[in-house]
Amino acid sequence: MDLFEYLDGHLWCEAVPVRDLAARHGTPLYVYSAGTLAAHYRRMQQAFAELQPLICFSVKCCSNVHILRRLAALGAGFDVVSGGELYRALRAGGDPAHIVFAGVGKTVGEMREALRAGVGLLNVESASELATLATVAAELGARPEAALRIIPEVDAGTHAYTTTGTRASKFGLPLEQAAELVRSYADSPHVHIRGLHLHIGSPVYDPQAYALSIGRALDLMGRLAQEGFALDTLDIGGGYGAHYQGQEAPAAADYAAAIVPLLRGRHLRVILEPGRSIAANAGVLVTRVLHTKETGSRRFVIVDASMTELIRPALYSAYHFVWPVEAGDRVPRGWSPAQPPDGLETVDVVGPVCESGDFLARQRALPPLRPGDLVAVFTAGAYGMAMASQYNSRPRPAEVLVEQGAARLIRRRETYADLVRAEDDLDP
Repeated sequence: MDLFEYLDGHLWCEAVPVRDLAARHGTPLYVYSAGTLAAHYRRMQQAFAELQPLICFSVKCCSNVHILRRLAALGAGFDVVSGGELYRALRAGGDPAHIVFAGVGKTVGEMREALRAGVGLLNVESASELATLATVAAELGARPEAALRIIPEVDAGTHAYTTTGTRASKFGLPLEQAAELVRSYADSPHVHIRGLHLHIGSPVYDPQAYALSIGRALDLMGRLAQEGFALDTLDIGGGYGAHYQGQEAPAAADYAAAIVPLLRGRHLRVILEPGRSIAANAGVLVTRVLHTKETGSRRFVIVDASMTELIRPALYSAYHFVWPVEAGDRVPRGWSPAQPPDGLETVDVVGPVCESGDFLARQRALPPLRPGDLVAVFTAGAYGMAMASQYNSRPRPAEVLVEQGAARLIRRRETYADLVRAEDDLDP
């Protein structure tokens, strides 16, 4: 995992021992590597350089303002899907012209916020939304640039909950409906349809799925151009993979090899919306063993992290590699999780939340663990803290960013007072 590595049996993040961070800030704890974030962003930038794309980091996957600020400094724009994410992106110093506002259910209030901020592009997902946007724009005397999100009819093989490129999904417009809207709004004084947007799911491990969906978008753009309706923008979305079990995700260059030839020489403004591929391997969730127990049929390791810190295993049956922070001579190197070495115990790693679905790993081969041991849950930088909750009235964890040997707190651990702050000072 890039700048997370085991040295002399201990897990380090860049030049800082993870055990020291847990001792200083407690657990559960999210730890991010600034160097890894930057490296993944630059790989995407370099792979697609020929197209000179606008790379809009997907705020929904990792929304801490301090991390967004780092990415903005690298030149990233932002993909936002709510007024709150727009607020975060602007707070982080994001250039409004480099912000794309997506989402299937934008409110009138969010549209007004986006237009007043001067966001560069609004991705529209229905005829109703486009009509509302035109009305709001007329009220404000604006003419925003928009792209229509299309349904490319491509099933990218992702989990059912993250498949977004088919008609079974709530996202996007059928191709002919999108074409009709381009025709209908061609002379609108209130909204300028500049292009098309697509997003086929996440994580997508097959670059050809992008090629197929982009080909369908280009076909539609070509047909519209023949009718006199030229579009100059194509937002090809995100969903690029990350390594969860080994080296299963294609490199940025592999995605680019399938995509760039299709767009070469077309003089389109190209937008990418990567999130997971930049942030996932840049973060780990550190947790401490509370108890162990056996029930006769199962062996459980109970830790202080739970589905409230990392819901992906419970929500998507997602796999996250889990290993002790202090691994000794059992460093996970040179073997596959599917073929672990001898001498391990098969356990369920579970949290304290009162749900049977509260687990981080099931039937996982791990070295023997005892109360007090630290465990790292890897590839947790995307859709980890961003999806954390206060269920069971559990305060959300702290976040730490490590950069060139220095670690700093970028979100303090919540307190019990934080749990009820929004309920205080109201009439009984």
